[in-house]
Amino acid sequence: MIDPQPVAADGQDMFPARENPNYVLRPADVISVTVFREPELSLEQIPINPDGNISLPGSGTFKADGKSARELAKEIETYLAGKILVNPSVAVNVIQFGSHTVAVEGAVKNSGVYPFKPGARLTSAIALAGGTDRVAKLRDVAIFRQLPDGMAVAKFDYAQVRAGTMIDPVLAPGDRVVVGTSGLSQLWQDFLKAVPAFALFTRF
Repeated sequence: MIDPQPVAADGQDMFPARENPNYVLRPADVISVTVFREPELSLEQIPINPDGNISLPGSGTFKADGKSARELAKEIETYLAGKILVNPSVAVNVIQFGSHTVAVEGAVKNSGVYPFKPGARLTSAIALAGGTDRVAKLRDVAIFRQLPDGMAVAKFDYAQVRAGTMIDPVLAPGDRVVVGTSGLSQLWQDFLKAVPAFALFTRF
C-alpha cells in the first residue's frame, strides 16, 4: 500500500504527515546540559522558562526556544571557549517534552489534556483519550492549531485515517482535537460541515 501524501493544492502540505527529525526546543521542555569534565558547569535537568531561556551556572543565560539540542550545545561551547575553557565539549539532551500536550474532547471516552512524545499522531491523541465513543461522527474530526499568523483548523475523516487512505497527521504542541458528536452545539456542527472533508487548514 502506498502511504497517503499531503496534497499541496489542497493546503495539506501545511500539516505534515511525517515527523521532523530535528526536534526544536520549546518552553516547558526539560533538558540536561553536560559540560564534559566540568560538573560545576553542568546541570542534570533544567526547564526552559516561559521566555524560552535557560540559565547555566557560571555561563549566564541562553535562548533555547526554537533551537535544536545540537545548536544550543554549540552555542554554549562557543561561549565557554571564549570565556572559560579550552576546547569545551557540551551535550544537551531532552529529559522531558513538557511542551507537548494535546487537548482531546468531544465524542471520546475520556476528554482531557494529555502529554505526548514528538512524532505522535492524530490516532495517538484519540487513543490517549480512550478512543471514540459510540456516538462519534468519525467524518467530523478536527484539529485546531495555533500558527504564527493565527488559529487554523483541519478536518479529517477518521475512518479513512485508520484505513490508511488519509494522512495520520503528526501532532504539534498545543493542538486541540475535537471528535464530532450529535451532542455538540449546532454552531459547531455547522462549522464542521463548512470545512472541507480533506485535511485543509482554514484560518479564522
